[in-house]
Amino acid sequence: MRTDSRLSRMLHVLVHMDRHEQRATSESIGRMLETNAAVVRRTLAGLRDQGIVKAERGPGGGWALARALSEITLLDVYQASGTTTLFTIGVADRTPDCLVEQSVNMRLESTLGEAEAAILARFAAIRLSDIAADFDQRLRAGGGWTHDL
Repeated sequence: MRTDSRLSRMLHVLVHMDRHEQRATSESIGRMLETNAAVVRRTLAGLRDQGIVKAERGPGGGWALARALSEITLLDVYQASGTTTLFTIGVADRTPDCLVEQSVNMRLESTLGEAEAAILARFAAIRLSDIAADFDQRLRAGGGWTHDL
């Protein structure tokens, strides 16, 4: 099963943006993520629309943070990145005639709803500055940059 890595990739990009002085181009982000610059632009457009990043055209232009990492939560990025659902598990038939399947659906949907609510609440409690602090600690412990924007 293929996983949706948009959230992880955008969190990665945003911390890099914070740690670099120059603006990041869609092309440089694309090289870092091993993807097409058009995919980067499309994904970052959602973050721009939510006020997380900003873009400038022309020489010296590119993408930059619009807010401090301490003002951005994982939930903000999750909602802005176009990720549609947390789980691939779902019911077979939304309106079944079978009473057993109705019972299955009710339990699955309520359990998945509770799990999703818990995860989203946790996302809301984690700021990107928390991720950046962990990175800083790893860097001080002797790690290094593996790529640049």
